[in-house]
Amino acid sequence: MTNTYRDLIHQTFDFPQNGFEEKDGELIFNGVRVMDIIRRYGTPLKLIYLPKISEKIQEAQAMFRKAFRQHNYKGKYYYSYCTKSSHFSYILEQVLKNKVHLETSYAYDIDIIRRLHQRKLLDKERYIICNGFKERTYTSKIAGLINDGFVNTIPVLDNKEELEAYQRSVRGVCKIGIRIAAEEEPTFEFYTSRLGIRWRDILEFYVQQIHNNKKFELRMLHFFINTGIRDNAYYWSELNKALNVFCQLRKICPTLSALNIGGGFPIRNSLGFEYDYQYMVSEIVAQIKNACRRNRIPVPDIFTEFGSYTVGECGANIYKVIGQKQQNDAELWYMIDSSFITTLPDTWGIGQRFLMLPINKWDKEYQKVNLGGLTCDAQDYYNSEVHINQVFLPKIHNGDALYIGFFHTGAYQDQLSGYGGIKHCLIPSPKVVLIDRDKDGKLTDRLFARQQTAASMLKILGYS
Repeated sequence: MTNTYRDLIHQTFDFPQNGFEEKDGELIFNGVRVMDIIRRYGTPLKLIYLPKISEKIQEAQAMFRKAFRQHNYKGKYYYSYCTKSSHFSYILEQVLKNKVHLETSYAYDIDIIRRLHQRKLLDKERYIICNGFKERTYTSKIAGLINDGFVNTIPVLDNKEELEAYQRSVRGVCKIGIRIAAEEEPTFEFYTSRLGIRWRDILEFYVQQIHNNKKFELRMLHFFINTGIRDNAYYWSELNKALNVFCQLRKICPTLSALNIGGGFPIRNSLGFEYDYQYMVSEIVAQIKNACRRNRIPVPDIFTEFGSYTVGECGANIYKVIGQKQQNDAELWYMIDSSFITTLPDTWGIGQRFLMLPINKWDKEYQKVNLGGLTCDAQDYYNSEVHINQVFLPKIHNGDALYIGFFHTGAYQDQLSGYGGIKHCLIPSPKVVLIDRDKDGKLTDRLFARQQTAASMLKILGYS
């Protein structure tokens, strides 16, 4: 019986898979021999494979086109990217190559919108969907966009009082949306989302404050649930509630032309991941069309706001195992040259599991291990996979270097960890390497950011 790590993977999963293969004992990620990147730049590092972003956007667009044809759906589809997933310029530059639209969450997002326009990456006809509970700075910046001719900027009302901000500051007609406050999942701590307006109040609010107000055109109804787009009774129940509100509102509001179903497509967090994206898209389109047909109203344009789905699978965090510690008869620790808390905060904050694989030594024997980070915090560890409640990695002999990768980490991790700021135990932010392909398809790589230095931290802390 063989027991190399390669054997373990082939016995457990259908491998190789899209984006992952192994050659000569080393992992290949989207055609990138990761060990070559490690030899060139060292670890720890954040690797970003930029072409994956366009690939995911185009896949979603193709799925909606197919569903529209299947159901003879007469509306249009608009793909929006959630900037909060990753605000980095190299991400937005890649996203906007696909002529998609943007969704914002805070006032400073509007400054990014203006920079992108100045660089001629974003035209004023692009949809800018402005979400979130908005303080005055945010509403003022949104009004500024509208007044400067960004004609498809749509502030999505999070509460009734927000309308007054645009009444005061927007010149001319203002397109708006309304967010429905969805019911939370039965296991959640709260019954109703803190974001949005209660669905029972929306019709009355529209009639009393918007219907006869020539300042506003209600264009969009926004629906989103935290658990994302899942094939379960909870999701379909909440979608049907939103459709009922849309249909009632559309009967008295002829300008209402768009339904925003938010986002939440899951991404692969294991080699055993399964999700039928096309089925979900087709079923959503069918339910929207059927609801409109029953109510004898036109079908709406469909907006989505995909964040993790857009950028999650482009990212990888690469570490070196710098030591092993046998703490008792059953627990062997591999210590990495960084921290999970500071570089992959979701592993600590919400118990998120990522797709984890060794970069080298696939032809060596494997063993069960715990992975430990460099901070002094007891929670700085990783010891279970999605498909099994433990981690297996190749054995280390005679000080051999073992490198491991956490894949599909491109969304939220840098934002939540405060990239380039102060981290727990002053663990530095890792270097960032961007991988792209030139016009001939040849791989290129460049260093976007060096590993954070002690001097930069001391400056933030006021020591220099």
